[in-house]
Amino acid sequence: MNIRILLGTLLLLLSFAAVAGNPALDKELRLAAIVGDVEAVEKLLDKGADVNSANKYGKTALMMAAENGNMGVVSLLLSRGADVNRRTVANCTALTLAAENDEPEVTALLIERGADLSARTRAGATALLLAARYGVDDMVEQLLFRGADPNDRDKEGRTPLMLAAAHGHLNSVKLLLKHGAKTNLADNRGKTALMYAVEAGKNMDLVKALVEAGEDVNARSKDGATPLIWAAGSGNAEAVTYLLQKGADINAQDNDGTTALLEAVDVREPDVVKVLVSRGADLSIRNKQGKTVKDIARGFRDQRCLQLLDGGDDH
Repeated sequence: MNIRILLGTLLLLLSFAAVAGNPALDKELRLAAIVGDVEAVEKLLDKGADVNSANKYGKTALMMAAENGNMGVVSLLLSRGADVNRRTVANCTALTLAAENDEPEVTALLIERGADLSARTRAGATALLLAARYGVDDMVEQLLFRGADPNDRDKEGRTPLMLAAAHGHLNSVKLLLKHGAKTNLADNRGKTALMYAVEAGKNMDLVKALVEAGEDVNARSKDGATPLIWAAGSGNAEAVTYLLQKGADINAQDNDGTTALLEAVDVREPDVVKVLVSRGADLSIRNKQGKTVKDIARGFRDQRCLQLLDGGDDH
């Protein structure tokens, strides 16, 4: 009887050991995946390393191989049963990590093996949102072709189009528009892709592409600002000129009564002031504090702007 109890106890302990795995082997597996050592990964798996073991942050060998672009290791791990949709504690997957680190070939393989295109990080980012943010054009096209939503949103309400526009990625913007990205959508603050583009001031071709696709030059964010006011506030004189040519309201005021000209003087952007004054911006408009553009310029002792304003004042 005692022997049977002893044998049963031993078997139970062995089963617990099997479940627990070998932490040292598992750690070696993840390290080998990081450096892309296919041979070492294969040997460690043969020795019993858990293909889906994770570190304290929830990162598996597959995730580490994916974010480092180690295609051979990714392929091997998938063939040995790695969970393609496993998540870290921050909700990242191998796909989102590959997207964030500009690894289109790895992304293609992960998608082929069943990666969830709608998987989101803790911040609400999908692979497409990340690819658009970083301007990884091949990946953007690949994800759209595979059915990713071109109008998806992160937790701040930003779409792939907004993120690509904000970071000056013209080709990604064109791809998104071609595959059904909607113009005039707004994020949680009411900002549109055009507002992001003119604020960033990185690419006038991108601004033009958005306007030609139908972005409203007189749209308003929740604070009442138009694309023209956003462009003026960022010192983007070229965008200001273009938006006026496309029908932007030169004297539109935001919720604080600020016009594009008031904004340009407030942030001390004389090149923008010059454009707006030459196009007939109203110098007499007051903001909600009762100040005109000249009041603001005098307060800053901004002689350059005052000179421009005096030259444009017929009164």
